[in-house]
Amino acid sequence: MKPKLQIKGLQVNVEDKQILKGVDLTIQGGEVHAIMGPNGTGKSTLASAIMGHPTYTVTGGEVILNGEDVLEMEVDERARKGLFLAMQAPREVSGVTNTDFMFAALNNVREERGQEAMSRIVFGRDYLKKAAAMKIDDQYAERYLNEGFSGGERKRNEILQMNILEPKIAILDEIDSGLDVDALKIVGEAVSDMMNEQLGVLLITHYERILEYITPTHVHVMINGKVVKSGGRELIKKIDEQGYDWVKEELGIEIETQTPRSANPYMLGGTPKGE
Repeated sequence: MKPKLQIKGLQVNVEDKQILKGVDLTIQGGEVHAIMGPNGTGKSTLASAIMGHPTYTVTGGEVILNGEDVLEMEVDERARKGLFLAMQAPREVSGVTNTDFMFAALNNVREERGQEAMSRIVFGRDYLKKAAAMKIDDQYAERYLNEGFSGGERKRNEILQMNILEPKIAILDEIDSGLDVDALKIVGEAVSDMMNEQLGVLLITHYERILEYITPTHVHVMINGKVVKSGGRELIKKIDEQGYDWVKEELGIEIETQTPRSANPYMLGGTPKGE
């Protein structure tokens, strides 16, 4: 059975400010849903709320994964059930090596799925094979998670985690930001190679360039905390050529800035929390 994530009327506040104002999306295995939109309109808030970040308060709506209520789950349970988030700015975790982190996470997921624990030897072989495909040097295996990694290395390491954990639904929050051309190609092609009927992807991005490697099946425009327009690749081309002014004119709306640039706890240096 294909995995299915249903987001119904999701409303989310940050402190006393409403960011999401009723988001509806359904993502199934084999589908890539690209969400685009101006800064500060709720894209990253959607990702964080689905994964249970404590800064975000869900005030209405539902998030259902394969018939189960995600909003009733603890954060670690959401991950074990098959949700995965590749963050905009992955944080350093001192004292925990890259492979120790992934090995523990993988066996937690396998336990949830009723599978036997993977041995360290088998895991090590799988890690090295997949890391090589991401052009991640062997030395990073025993380095502390993200410590001393460049921005591009952190992003590649996030996608390596995704490849090892094999989630049901992957949320990729601006994985293209800060990547040079070569790293973008590596990351984009790696995600594309993983696509199958047992994986659904929610891809949050500002730019068309990542979509040259990851082909979306659905494209959505988010403005002012709502999905205001959905379609196919034709939306990407129009946004690339004209920005979002045509959406404002067509729908008769003004774009609101939801949050200040310094507010996002996930970001180093500050980017809109409601992005």
